[in-house]
Amino acid sequence: MAVSFMRRSILAATVAGAMTAPAYAEEADSTSFTSMFTEGKASFNFRYRYEYVDQDGIDRNAKASTLRSRLTFTSAAYKGFSFLTEFDDVTAIGDDDYNSTANGNTQYPVVADPEGTEVNQAWAKYSFDKASGAYGRQRILHGSQRFIGGVGWRQNEQTYDGFRALYKSDAITLDYAYVYNINRIFGPDDGPVQPANHHGENHFVRGDWKIADSHTLTGFYYGLEIDEDNDYAAGKTVGNSSDTYGLEYAGTFGPVGLKGAWATQSDAGDSPLDYDADYYMLEGSFGFSGVKATLGYEVLGAGDGVGFKTPYATLHKFQGWADKFLITPGDGIEDMYVGLAGKLGPVKLAGIYHDFAAEDSSDDYGSEIDLVATWAYDKNWSFQLKYASFSSDSDAYADTDKAWMTVNFKI
Repeated sequence: MAVSFMRRSILAATVAGAMTAPAYAEEADSTSFTSMFTEGKASFNFRYRYEYVDQDGIDRNAKASTLRSRLTFTSAAYKGFSFLTEFDDVTAIGDDDYNSTANGNTQYPVVADPEGTEVNQAWAKYSFDKASGAYGRQRILHGSQRFIGGVGWRQNEQTYDGFRALYKSDAITLDYAYVYNINRIFGPDDGPVQPANHHGENHFVRGDWKIADSHTLTGFYYGLEIDEDNDYAAGKTVGNSSDTYGLEYAGTFGPVGLKGAWATQSDAGDSPLDYDADYYMLEGSFGFSGVKATLGYEVLGAGDGVGFKTPYATLHKFQGWADKFLITPGDGIEDMYVGLAGKLGPVKLAGIYHDFAAEDSSDDYGSEIDLVATWAYDKNWSFQLKYASFSSDSDAYADTDKAWMTVNFKI
């Protein structure tokens, strides 16, 4: 599959331009086609992680020791053209005492980091004036990644195969992507319970308007039409097609930050479901003496027993790091959260408390405490300790404690 994709990408690079997320800013054009390679940049990244999971109802605790190795080559630009190739390998170090969703170790809690090697990104792009376009396998990160993201927390990143066009001026950014395949974190190979890829015809449309300094209004549409594979349980591929329209606002008023969002969603394509559900979020923050306090309220509603779906979000960022609500419950979910972040010397510290409840009923789902400490030793080395503790009186959700130790090295 990887070889076939690379051939298609190389062929496409000769006839079409491409663009990925604007993280790769262009320097002055190279003077020749050859210098695209000689003036390009190769980089290496190694991320080791130890993840421990203690989950009620499962006798054995997960102890996942994994290493992700990444090699990236970014070309220089020549007459507006450039390209990027990136390879990832995920390897278990020592015993794989965890359920990766692919290794069959179901006696342990899930740590969704399957082993494997794959092409993580391979794109070509063409940039001109304020516009650009891209074809290939690429990273797409929209806003906070609440709807479209890369799930960069997991060792195998989520990337997208397709075409993306971008226009960016001082006040307006327009972003359109046609995606025919999503490379999910459960790959590179299909597992017994999770498919590695979601094939289909998907349209991501997003527009940002800077209405004033430090104030941005965003509109978006996500049309998901995912090919259904009945070899997997409902919800893995079947029933994920949907149409989502929404608005976001983000702004600051001195030390005060304010964010808000609203979206509505309904079934689409060949989905066997019939529902309408809403999403909304309001968050305020206040910075003082190097400390930032945050208070937020987020609701993913439900309709006819179907919860609002965000299958391509970076879900680990939302509703607690214990990952208890990766699928929205049929009664919807309300998340009231409060956080505090600051620094102690060179170490960044943060803590968040979540209270979870059903949106359509009076059910109490539970609560969670999340803590993290991050130390960027220098430009090459960084270290992180992270902890999540979820507790609930509901039979539907098991008490869970998770702890992580991460070491990141890049050159």
